[in-house]
Amino acid sequence: MASKTNPVTFLQQVRTEVAKVTWPSRRETIITTIMVFIMVLLASLFFLAIDQTIGWLVSQLLGFGR
Repeated sequence: MASKTNPVTFLQQVRTEVAKVTWPSRRETIITTIMVFIMVLLASLFFLAIDQTIGWLVSQLLGFGR
């Protein structure tokens, strides 16, 4: 079983670990956010096209087409 850590020691360890983190710059964050929005848009368009195609095929196979 793990030994219990003093809360003060724990907070010191947390502060030490947080200091090791490499935080992204504002520019990197903005670029990454824009890239995420673009990828979400592309994925949603892709799945919309696939959904419409499959819906059309099913309606043709079941004879509900025009």
